[in-house]
Amino acid sequence: MTLYDDIASKLTAHIDNGIYPQGTRLPGVRRLSQQFGVSISTIVQAQRQLENLGLIEARPRSGYYIRLRPWHKPELPAPSQPSLKPTPVTGQELVLQLAQATSRAGFVQLGAAVPDESFMPMRAFQRSLAKTVRHYGKRAANYAFPPGLPELQQQLARRMHLCGSPVAANRILITNGCQEALSLALQTVACAGDIIAIESPTFYGLLQVIESLGMKALEIPTDPQEGISLPALERALEQWSVKACVLIPNFSNPLGSLMPVERKQQLVVLAHRHNLLLIEDDIYGDLGFNGARPPNLLSVESDPANGNVIYCSSFSKTVAQGLRIGWMVLPERFFRLAEYLKYVTNLAAPTLPQLALADFLAHGGYERYLRQVQTRYARQVDLFSHTISQYFPAGTRVTQPKGGFVLWVELAEGTDTLRMTQDLLKQGISIAPGQIFSATQKYRNCIRISCAQPWTEQVEQALAKVGALCATPLAF
Repeated sequence: MTLYDDIASKLTAHIDNGIYPQGTRLPGVRRLSQQFGVSISTIVQAQRQLENLGLIEARPRSGYYIRLRPWHKPELPAPSQPSLKPTPVTGQELVLQLAQATSRAGFVQLGAAVPDESFMPMRAFQRSLAKTVRHYGKRAANYAFPPGLPELQQQLARRMHLCGSPVAANRILITNGCQEALSLALQTVACAGDIIAIESPTFYGLLQVIESLGMKALEIPTDPQEGISLPALERALEQWSVKACVLIPNFSNPLGSLMPVERKQQLVVLAHRHNLLLIEDDIYGDLGFNGARPPNLLSVESDPANGNVIYCSSFSKTVAQGLRIGWMVLPERFFRLAEYLKYVTNLAAPTLPQLALADFLAHGGYERYLRQVQTRYARQVDLFSHTISQYFPAGTRVTQPKGGFVLWVELAEGTDTLRMTQDLLKQGISIAPGQIFSATQKYRNCIRISCAQPWTEQVEQALAKVGALCATPLAF
């Protein structure tokens, strides 16, 4: 046996014993050469052998990482079965309490769907931000009244065209994040007391908007892989006077579901037949794992300028959540009202971030970033899923998203995840309990886990603690 064969065997044993966990970075060649007392060239040869065996993989400008081994994935959660009955939204003040509790330093943030800054293109965007401050000066300090800065509108129109949704730049309304876009969309097409159809489970931020506007939510059964049930939605439309349907067709939050193209087409036809407004949240659409961006509802609408689709998105999940820059595309008949509502709500979206984003998009920084982060999120989701399968009780069900960075975990019936959440907060760990994703506070035996955190021993230990708590009587 050669020396590098011996080193390769020792490294393999370290990988098998979990000293170098799957998905983590292998120490650098200099450190390994010191650790084993051999030359750097010997380490390099040993690494090549492990790479040929499929145990490690090279990542550009990052080094070698331990590859994930094939494993048996948990079963998917069953499609949801909410009662088709409109209900007022209540209990969402819990979300703010959880957010405030988990904003403290040192917490393992598994709850909020907020990417760690290491997943964001901070250095590249900071260059655009610095350039904007130098070049625009006074203009960057002025209001950019609705609909927003033309430079950003033009860049967004270009991106929408690349996504298969050609829209005129002047039909794009810049907002303070996607949350405001959803609020403006609902205020534009509905009033207090109106019924809004939603996926079940759904993004709790949408529930907060519906609650704040005094509207009623109608939860529609939803499949963890293909999204909202069209037959169930049609039955609801025949029974109730539904004003709008809000949904996330591409990599939904919290299920990660991806609605097939043919079902998107059927949904748009259904909306026309029932005169239903579709409000599309496409905030995760750029984060598909296979590199191909799935079409949005706007792209399958035959006449976007006069159709039934209102499109909403933002850069909170892909550039920086603190920018609070989102946008929406509305049919012409709704645009002026939404523009006015935006103005009377808060005058304008911030000018400096709009200028910086326009520069960032114009020079290709966003596209380069997406190519890198899509692969990274795919690895993260697989790694977190694998770890959950190791530490959580047998029978735990986990979604298998094709994009985004969240997992929906279904535990044994009777598990009280709200009680678990409160107990874990005392240990410096946040999770998102399932009931905050439902207007009727269903899914008490479910949690959402965010995978957009760097993989560390602390994160693995936190998942192990969550899994152990799921198996104790305290969870029931």
